[in-house]
Parts: sequence; structure tokens; C-alpha cells
Amino acid sequence: MIIAANRLKTVQEYYFSKKLREVNQLTSEGKPIINMGIGSPDMHPPKAVINAIQNSLTEENAHKYQSYQGLPEFRDAIASFYKKKYNVTIDPQKEILPLMGSKEGIMHISLAFLNEGDHVLIPNPGYPTYSSVTKLVGAEPIFYNLKSDDGWQPNFIELEKLDLKRVKLMWVNYPHMPTGAKAKEETLKQLVLFGKKHKIIIVNDNPYSFILNKKPQSIFQIEGAKNVALELNSLSKSFNMAGWRVGKLIGNPSFVNEILKVKTQMDSGMFYGIQKGAIKALELKENWFSEQNEIYKRRQKLIFELSDILNCKYDKNAIGMFVWAKLQNGKSSESMVDHLLYDKNIFVAPGSIFGSQGEGYIRFSLCLSETKIKEAITRF
Repeated sequence: MIIAANRLKTVQEYYFSKKLREVNQLTSEGKPIINMGIGSPDMHPPKAVINAIQNSLTEENAHKYQSYQGLPEFRDAIASFYKKKYNVTIDPQKEILPLMGSKEGIMHISLAFLNEGDHVLIPNPGYPTYSSVTKLVGAEPIFYNLKSDDGWQPNFIELEKLDLKRVKLMWVNYPHMPTGAKAKEETLKQLVLFGKKHKIIIVNDNPYSFILNKKPQSIFQIEGAKNVALELNSLSKSFNMAGWRVGKLIGNPSFVNEILKVKTQMDSGMFYGIQKGAIKALELKENWFSEQNEIYKRRQKLIFELSDILNCKYDKNAIGMFVWAKLQNGKSSESMVDHLLYDKNIFVAPGSIFGSQGEGYIRFSLCLSETKIKEAITRF
């Protein structure tokens, strides 16, 4: 019998991969499942973006291997976008690395900087992939608690009490998933100072900054951040391009060059047409975001109505494409999810999959039509 690698003993199959098989099975049996669990945009990318990829297919270099560092005009578009949206100046030649989705970047960064036995600070609640990838490369997750009373911001007094000698990376994620919390400017400043003090790379995972948010933030708005920080960003959420797998990593050249060593072993460059479409997306005017946010605002209002029916508490000022709702009925997150799935044919995500601090919460996605949300409401 051939035995799998020991590293696979440290992780389980991703929750949504496993649970969606059950949801799909119920759907195939005729159950009218309404899926409110997944943050996969249901709307199409802009027509100009689709036209760009279509028009690129007959260009001379469209079907050849592409540069690991992406088309120069793609990197230029990323730099221009950061300047326009975040007022951050980036060198397109040295400080940008296109990615096939920012999830890829989590693995690349971890492989580039972590040795077996290194420690990694991971938010609780937070994106489960941070801890899974940390374990896969042989490092050890050290969870730091985020609390609603603190606005889901890191508690630096508690962080300073930890043994930080072996900590190499710290994952942060603002706007925060799953809670929708926005980083306070003071939080970003303290993160940069914390990273410098302890020689820890601060990685901000930043795919939600344009959804229901009037003031997008980048950690590079903080002076000195490039000396200690990396930022992941993505076109998946803001441009309805999740299946295209387009992301980007921003950081100083020394960090980017180390990560490039990993990336060149993992793929053979991003498809030309996808890069052309991404360039067009990054050039869109402000009205694209405004129109998208009007749709998300109407959906959010309906999800608040559904949360009220379920007697859940939520933050009306949260941003991003989810509603993070606190249960008031004493049920565990997963038991509430199963109740909604089996009794009402509604699937939502249990807060517990995002860490122990997520127990007692459920997460609704805004990635479904108002008609579907209204249908869910009528089931009560």
C-alpha cells in the first residue's frame, strides 16, 4: 500500500469542498437549495473585460507561454490602479508579481519564507487556508484572537506577551473576512511597527477593499510598510472574475524576488487573454464600483432582514460581500447551519470553520440575487 505524505495528516479537505458535495447531492435529489454560503460573485464581469479577452485570442502571442512576471502592460495597469485607488506608488518593474489568484500567493509566500518549525501568526477568526498552508510547509500556526468588542482588531498588548522568537510571518486580512471589519489606521501603523520590531513579515490579504467600502485601504499607505510588509490583492471579488484566477502580490523587490523563485517552479505564466481582460478591468471608471455596490447594498439590506427573522445580531457598518451574524438562540454554528439546510433548504457558512472565535456565528454571502434572498425570507 502506498502511503500519502505525512504533511497531509496535518490538514483536512477544505470545508466548502466537502460540504458543497452534500449541498449538490441534495439539489440533485430535487431539494430547492438556496446557497448563501459561498463568496463567489454571481454577476458577470464588465462587457469591456469580456471583449478584451475575446479580441486578444487572435493576437500573435496569445497562445504562447507567457512571462512569469506577467505582461509589462499588466504590471503597469496594476501600478496605475494602486496609485489611483489607494494613492500608493509602486514600481511596476520590481514590486509587482501577478498571481493566478491570491490564494496561490499564500502558498508561494509560505514556501519562500518558512522553514520547518517556524511560527506563523494567524487571525482567529480568519481564512482557513492560512493555517492549512502553514501546516503543509511544516511550520506551526500561532493563533491571535480577534474580538467583536475590539472591532476585530489585533490586540497588540496580547501579541507582545507571546513568544515571538520563532515567528516569521503574520497574516492579516483587512477588510476582514469573515467579519467585514475595516482596519483602523492606527492598527495598520501598529502592524508595521510590530513587524519591524520583531523582524516579522506582515502579509495583508486584501481582496475585499472595494465592496461596500468608500475608502479602500492598503497597508502601503503607511510609511515604511514596504520594508516589512507584503500585500495580496485580487480581481476575483471586485470585478466578478473569481473563475479567471487573477491576483497580484505587491512588495519590495527583495521579497518579490524570493517569491518569484517559488512561482517559476509552479506554473508557466498566466494566459495572455486573461491578462488582457485584467488590464481592461483595472482601467474601469468609478461608476463600475458604484453600480456594483448599489446592488450589494440592496442585497445586504435583505440579508439583514433575514438575520432579524433568525434573531441574529450584526454590524450594519461592516463591509465586504458577507454578513457576519451572531446567534442568540444558544445553538452551535454547525447545528444552526444544519437546521437551515435540512429544514429550510438554505445553506450558510458556520462561523466555527473560521476558528474558535467564530463559534456562535453564521456567515451569509451577498453573492445571490435579491429574488433568491426574498425567497429565503418567505420560507420563514
